[in-house]
Amino acid sequence: MDVNKRVFDIVVCSLAAVLWLPVLFLCSLLVLLCCGRPIFYVSKRRIYLHKTRRIVKFRTMVRNAEKIANRQTIPVADQRFLNIDFDSPLYTRLGRIFEKVCITELPQLVHVLTGKMTLVGNRPLPESVIESIKEEYPYMERRFSSRCGMTGPVQLIGRDNIPDHIRLHLEISYSRICREAYSARLDFMLLLYTVLIGLRLVRSFQPREVESMMRRYANRDKVAHGALTVNGFGQRAELPSNMVAAVTRLNYDAVASRGQASVAAAM
Repeated sequence: MDVNKRVFDIVVCSLAAVLWLPVLFLCSLLVLLCCGRPIFYVSKRRIYLHKTRRIVKFRTMVRNAEKIANRQTIPVADQRFLNIDFDSPLYTRLGRIFEKVCITELPQLVHVLTGKMTLVGNRPLPESVIESIKEEYPYMERRFSSRCGMTGPVQLIGRDNIPDHIRLHLEISYSRICREAYSARLDFMLLLYTVLIGLRLVRSFQPREVESMMRRYANRDKVAHGALTVNGFGQRAELPSNMVAAVTRLNYDAVASRGQASVAAAM
């Protein structure tokens, strides 16, 4: 992990401990009183390159929900990323609230402090979901070239409001920035807007707005020296060349309604 990124994680977690520690305790107590044990949900997720670790978060669903809803039991439809609708009866009443205010992953701050995860990064994924995505997007492994985090570019948009190919484009682009043009300012802005959106103080972003933010806050010195091309994340983007051409020509507003048909037309 980039030393500057690690310093950012430790400083922010330490300064914000006066806020997140009481919230963590209160939420744990609420889950115990309203939903019973277990308080936390633990599962194996890919976090970096080919490393898989046990990741914890608040339990927001009924017990054994992972056996009912997983990539093997839910047919692939519009998205290969596995997103359970908030209206699903699998969610507890308290769990829906946690999901809406973006505190489900709060216990993962422990993983951040130990260096297993980072504050800002692409979300960890189970292997079953990874294999499903790779069937259509074999280059998706590149999203794991930087360590996974609690929030990232996609969380400013909303998991249900973005097609898989645009999500991967943003995630892979962010991973390149982390490796070649890391900027604490970018991580701070992504973290800040995650909180503001969770508190309903600002609206969610459009994909092009997030891409513009990443271009704006990427380390300008490294960009200037050619470490990162910022024209649509450039011809060096971590996508196949034909996919780069298609993605950088996309009309993001139209993509939300037309889905992958837009990519086919662009190519």
